Amino acid sequence: MAAKIKKGDNVVVLTGKDKGRTGQVAKVLPSENRVVVTGINMVQRHTRPTQADPQGGIKNKEASIHVSNVAIADANGKATRVGFKTEGDKKVRFAKTTGDVI
Repeated sequence: MAAKIKKGDNVVVLTGKDKGRTGQVAKVLPSENRVVVTGINMVQRHTRPTQADPQGGIKNKEASIHVSNVAIADANGKATRVGFKTEGDKKVRFAKTTGDVI
């Protein structure tokens, strides 16, 4: 089945502590049904000093969000569902609210 959300898509968070915020998908984890969105769901990790990072300390990073908790943002910035249609011989994604090709 084709992916409804892909890397680089602008998405809106539907639930959780970042509800209503928008961001760009940085990474998709299809086997876990999760996505990582830049600037969303920030968590703090306590890291031990290593050769690559001799300082160590508390670092901020993005945690993954379940794919059901995000939706594609349409041209108006609102959450929309994704549909599929064929244009010529290509299968394309489109926003259900506006009908625009994503």
